[in-house]
Amino acid sequence: MSTEKLTIAKAINASLRTALETDPKVLVMGEDVGKLGGVFRVTDGLQKDFGEDRVIDTPLAESGIVGTAIGLALRGYRPVVEIQFDGFVFPAYDQIVTQLAKMHARALGKIKLPVVIRIPYGGAIGAVEHHSESPESLFAHVAGLKVVSPSNAADAYWMLQQAIQSDDPVIYFEPKRRYHDRSEVDTTAIPGPLHVARTVREGTDLTLAAYGPMVKTCLEAAAAAAEEGKSLEVLDLRSISPIDFDSIQKSVEKTGRLVVVHEAPVFFGSGAEIAARITERCFYHLEAPVLRVGGYHAPYPPSRLEDEYLPGLDRVLDSVDRALAYQG
Repeated sequence: MSTEKLTIAKAINASLRTALETDPKVLVMGEDVGKLGGVFRVTDGLQKDFGEDRVIDTPLAESGIVGTAIGLALRGYRPVVEIQFDGFVFPAYDQIVTQLAKMHARALGKIKLPVVIRIPYGGAIGAVEHHSESPESLFAHVAGLKVVSPSNAADAYWMLQQAIQSDDPVIYFEPKRRYHDRSEVDTTAIPGPLHVARTVREGTDLTLAAYGPMVKTCLEAAAAAAEEGKSLEVLDLRSISPIDFDSIQKSVEKTGRLVVVHEAPVFFGSGAEIAARITERCFYHLEAPVLRVGGYHAPYPPSRLEDEYLPGLDRVLDSVDRALAYQG
């Protein structure tokens, strides 16, 4: 057993280092990932240790970066691409949804594209325009892509390992507001399945389901609610495509109530799909409508207003109170 307390950023760095050491076909690519070590220093030291042929500083051209990664994957490599900020991914959206996501099906399974696209996402860091988006539902909607987001350092390490080992393309969303959150990481553990949710706090009155940056917020909400005698279960979804509906259903059958929380806008967000599916699956177990908490259906605001835009403790607890107010 080798356990160390790491930040999420350091855990991702350690995971990339392990992958580069283990498999000579793994490459790390992106804007400023080499000499600078990434704008968040997530790839710090990797180019120094593995060379410019393995950790590659690319031009500022996201479409070209992803297109090159697709070509490398066709030649047997396992590229790990970094998109510097969430809002910068859209020049590469065509490559991702029309090529990367479709090639396996187009080739009747004969071609595999083991590409990982790392995207720091979400707000609460005081950034300028196009630096705080949460576009995960755009990618989850596309068949052929796996979409995941860790909420803690252990998952950041192991989920990235599993994503790199996957023969299917994986969009790996990193909650950048949580980069400096620390937790224990056992790098010798046997990880659970990549797309299975995890109960991170047991409860009996209501289920809070979240992923990425909002898991910590939901844990804080559950602790606050406990002071008022309310028992909230917190489910870390971990995977956004596919979604582990079985775990959500099991929790809701126990608690009878569900609130889904994500930073992305509520309108057409992942919470909408979860609410619809769980309403179908758990209709006779639900004691209240499935409620959703998220961002507003509006462009992401200037940083001085982002605290009003982003879901926080008060908005989560307000939805909890609304759900618990329903009486059967």
